[in-house]
Amino acid sequence: MGSFSDYWELEILDHVFKTGVYTAPTNIYVALCTSTVLDSSTGGSLPGEVTGGAYARVTCNTWDAASGGATANTGAITFAEATNDWGTVTHFALCDHASTGNLLAHGALSAAKAVDSGDTAKFATGDVDVTLA
Repeated sequence: MGSFSDYWELEILDHVFKTGVYTAPTNIYVALCTSTVLDSSTGGSLPGEVTGGAYARVTCNTWDAASGGATANTGAITFAEATNDWGTVTHFALCDHASTGNLLAHGALSAAKAVDSGDTAKFATGDVDVTLA
């Protein structure tokens, strides 16, 4: 896992220290990017987010209960089959909206992956790790 976004860090701190109320998002969406996502990015301006070719963010609302400062997805995250080349995906992002909204967290893939026409990008159960250190 790379990092929590600037937005989410402030929301969590305000909530925990009782200076604000954070409402958990209805859905968490996984996005694929071909360049580094920044802590200051927003859900509507993810650097290098894949576009076209049947790409859409995928909802992932099933996560392990946190343990040892970490959680992970409890089910596979499967994107639609690419109908054209998506490029080489190097990063992922977790957002609170299907196309805009706020960036929650982001990270680099353990290995870059070219997604060509006809490919189906997928994260297996447990592959998206979110860790607080």
